[in-house]
Amino acid sequence: MTPDRFFSLMLLLGSRDAVTTQELASALGVSLRTITRDLNWLRDAGLPVTAQRGRLGGVTMLPGAGPDLTRLTPGERDQLSLTGLDERQRAELDASAESRRALSKVMAAQSRGGQELLPLTDVVHVDSRPWLQTRASGPAPASLIGPVRRGRRLRIAYDSPRESCPRDLVVDPYGLLAKAGTWYLVADRARVPRMYRLERITTWEEVDRPRRIRESQTLATVAAALMDQWEHEYATEVSATIDQSQIERAQRIFGQRLVRDDHEESATGHKVTIRFPRLEDVRALLPFGSAITVHGPTEARAHLHDLATDLAHHHAPEKRPGAVPPRGDTAPEKATTRRVGRAAR
Repeated sequence: MTPDRFFSLMLLLGSRDAVTTQELASALGVSLRTITRDLNWLRDAGLPVTAQRGRLGGVTMLPGAGPDLTRLTPGERDQLSLTGLDERQRAELDASAESRRALSKVMAAQSRGGQELLPLTDVVHVDSRPWLQTRASGPAPASLIGPVRRGRRLRIAYDSPRESCPRDLVVDPYGLLAKAGTWYLVADRARVPRMYRLERITTWEEVDRPRRIRESQTLATVAAALMDQWEHEYATEVSATIDQSQIERAQRIFGQRLVRDDHEESATGHKVTIRFPRLEDVRALLPFGSAITVHGPTEARAHLHDLATDLAHHHAPEKRPGAVPPRGDTAPEKATTRRVGRAAR
């Protein structure tokens, strides 16, 4: 359980007399199995959490055992609502200082209540950034917070990898999304939702007009719909066999886009289906080399063949001027010369 989910769960339990596991799961956006595991974790950690079955039952926590928020300023309470961010991402929002002050007040109150366990923030550290991530360019997340919270339109210059030059766009922002260590601006453009990576926004300015977003839509709902669309929409479905030694690596890279066929497994390979948004994206299979065999479709095999051929030609050994051919190549020529010489004599 992440520290942010721990804190959110403590707030929910402390603000209600009794709450069902289904209500907890819906509020935190996790499964019932995850909530059950979290509640067991709280009990194992010594927190007075109880559960009762029945129509009037539910999960409860003894009064006074939850975090005391009465000493927090409105700004500190607001910062604690930013769930899922690590310390670096809070700093990128200029929220780090207030978050630390709020957490220190909460933990101080817990200590006065006789808590003998070490503070969770001392024994758990969360860093949601991917490995080997380069330093992001583009506007800092904190610089966009003001216009977004004021509910203003934005004019951005967006450098898309599919365009030859940055495009000038006017968007209606819902807010900022931190996903896998990358910041995105979630906004409508011409009433169509989009996600824009902050590192590809070259310039931006606030437009003196209120944003026009779709009714009944929030940052959370729009971001969830966009991520679901990205994860499940595809144009090419590749059937392949991956060597046993590379199947875990492939699952890490392709995630939900890779589906294993449990009925077609052997000691040497796994039959899989990998879904790609575009045919061009099958180039992601090249680093696997001969450890992956693509069975179909035909156009995917042909495209991989063309890519591999171009790559082989690009890295072919260069022929140096005046280089002597290998000895094996000159032997037939010398033998022919000797035969011709003997015939002449």
